[in-house]
Amino acid sequence: MTAPVQPAEFPGGPALFRLDPAVSHLNHGSFGAVPLPVQEAQAALLAEAHADPDAFFIAAPDRIERARGRVAALLHTDPAGLAFVANATEGANLALAALPLSDGDEILVTDHGYGTVVAAAARRAPLVTVRLDPGLPDEDAVREAVLAGLTPRTKAVLLDHISSPTARVIASPRLLAELRERGVLTVVDGAHAPGMLADPLAVQADFWFGNLHKWGYAPSGTAVLAVAAPYRDRIRPLVPSWEDHHGFPRSVENRATADYTGWLAAPEGLELLARLDAAKVRAHNNALAAYGAALLAQLPGLAPLPHTEGLAMRALRLPPGVAQTPEAARDLREEIAARHRIRVLIWPWPGGGGIRVCGQIYNRPEEYERLAAVLPDHLPPAA
Repeated sequence: MTAPVQPAEFPGGPALFRLDPAVSHLNHGSFGAVPLPVQEAQAALLAEAHADPDAFFIAAPDRIERARGRVAALLHTDPAGLAFVANATEGANLALAALPLSDGDEILVTDHGYGTVVAAAARRAPLVTVRLDPGLPDEDAVREAVLAGLTPRTKAVLLDHISSPTARVIASPRLLAELRERGVLTVVDGAHAPGMLADPLAVQADFWFGNLHKWGYAPSGTAVLAVAAPYRDRIRPLVPSWEDHHGFPRSVENRATADYTGWLAAPEGLELLARLDAAKVRAHNNALAAYGAALLAQLPGLAPLPHTEGLAMRALRLPPGVAQTPEAARDLREEIAARHRIRVLIWPWPGGGGIRVCGQIYNRPEEYERLAAVLPDHLPPAA
């Protein structure tokens, strides 16, 4: 088997972050990491709020609107249809609450959906869950499986844009277009899309939400909800505010004396990504993730899963019997972190879970080599 070729280091990439150098951070997809220039921008905003709270909070709604406009321009979307929210789960709850559902309507989800987002859907309507084998070969196979799961009672579908555990596109433009043709409302969980994809909102869903704090270099607790024009009047904030009379999006963005500094600093993250050359960042991160996956694929019992080319994440199935439950997956993840100071995602699946590696401009090839060297100590002996 040909040895994988080491990608070159991204120039200046590691120096942009203040991560513990003793830890291999191969799990950017779960929580992200905030670059130093964005940390500094947020710190300046927080100092401003402490220096004159009255001035800061009185001006906050208008400043949030301007920050939203900058983010909308970078995401190539209409700022009137975009709102800041704290995270994808909040975006999901706002979107699902706005669905025009009647008794007997159902929401279709897949078994790759994020747990708390699927739980939010279950509060709104009965769910139909489509099982997507992680080994489905391509987007067409995923599309066919989702369409086959529709019933006459399917009013809406909730789909991952990029699935968290298996790192592949599910809500493809073709699938969403066919769902629209069938009169099915589309709700897309784009948690990993901003920064990972060049034009994440090109899929044209009825409701779409995504985190900026993962691949968009924004501070933690920063996400956006995009709503198609026919449904904007249906969005109701989870908590009323003095901005309710403005309607969406201002009505969902204003929360009295909340910490708005992450939202106000969010454009700095996406603008930093643009200055670094977003296409080069994506290509580098994809190459790193591919390198790590190729190393792990050489280990006995690990099987690489089909993936969407160009993404900064890769997933592999672990040997049968490993990480079959959430508890077993958590224990293995934390054992690897405690013993080797390597952060990586282990996800559960019946029959045997999986491992996901991410690539980011602060990572180095030797970190994936370390993971490949120690992982066999945590797996059953090869037969």
